[in-house]
Amino acid sequence: MSWIEHHENSERLASQAQVAAQEGRRDEAQALYARAADAEDNAISALDPSKVRTLGISAVSAVSLHYKANRLARAEAVAARWLGFDALPTFAREQLRLLLQSIWSEQVRDNAGTRFAPGQVLISVQGGEIVPGGAPLDLIADKVKTVQSIFHRTAEFMSGLGHRRRGAPSREVQESCRPWLFQTAPGSYQFAVAIQEEYQPDLFGPGLPPPREIADCFLRILRVGIEDPEEGFAEVVPPLDYRRTFLKLARNLAPDGKTCNRLDIRSLDESQAISLDSDVRQSLGRIIRKAGQDAEAPTARRESLHGILRALHLDRDWIELTVGNEHLRITSVGEEVDDVLGLLVNKPVIVYVSIAEEKRRFLDIELDSPVAGTAVAGPRPE
Repeated sequence: MSWIEHHENSERLASQAQVAAQEGRRDEAQALYARAADAEDNAISALDPSKVRTLGISAVSAVSLHYKANRLARAEAVAARWLGFDALPTFAREQLRLLLQSIWSEQVRDNAGTRFAPGQVLISVQGGEIVPGGAPLDLIADKVKTVQSIFHRTAEFMSGLGHRRRGAPSREVQESCRPWLFQTAPGSYQFAVAIQEEYQPDLFGPGLPPPREIADCFLRILRVGIEDPEEGFAEVVPPLDYRRTFLKLARNLAPDGKTCNRLDIRSLDESQAISLDSDVRQSLGRIIRKAGQDAEAPTARRESLHGILRALHLDRDWIELTVGNEHLRITSVGEEVDDVLGLLVNKPVIVYVSIAEEKRRFLDIELDSPVAGTAVAGPRPE
């Protein structure tokens, strides 16, 4: 058989494996992925080594399929073999290194004595103050916390639970969707997130989705929320309150253009990363504030207040901002949630307000940065 025949056979088997995995037939999926990997190995054997681009495509495919089949040692060996091939194209070399990082992370998880859902989400930050293998602690802590919030919100949304405004997720949600952080080999600065499988899957009833489905939905929400936030996102997340919260959390995840320039999120099942940068952050901010215009009084004027978020009392519907030496109380916080506001306390923020009858009504809040606006304390027209 020729390369194309082996390769097409591999693609057919991989497609069947993906369907089986989506339907929860994990053992069958792994067996099909193993057959697809063997077919891709045969394709490489039938290929002229001088066709380096085709070789690179097949090498990446073979390693990925062995990984999905949970043949970690075999996947590691194939990746190491082709990384030692001097003529391997750059794109293939980069993807094989990324796969190798995932394989090593999976091996660590297998030895951890804790069960994790198949697959993982890789997150990397680049540019600005980021150095290879290192990043400011406060930046990474905030991004990790935001990722955790989106995972928990995704589990709640998929379970049909009401939109949570206050407090932490229920114990059932936290146990069914418990993200773990794993170190990966340094590139820019990156880490892997894996979802721990609950110890007693039947304990909490049928309403909570499997961890792998939560991870897939997490990625889908972020991708559509960033690429098509005004139209397509409503089809993925119909409830308006969930949609607003996901957009605000995605904006919090997006870089400010100073500390870091880009944040990429991907899984091994996705050929293209979800990329967030300061343009995404600004775009989401405009959409979020546009959605709040309908509630404004006709005679209201808008201002943006630059200061430090010092206090909040969501049950009483206010936040307190320190602007210079003045303490301003802003009311009508409305549908804001703990996940969004909690990470902003005692940090420089911009609060967008609508002023009518000398009362400041809340419209939006975001972390202050050179991208969002000049960091000058005091009010400014919107």
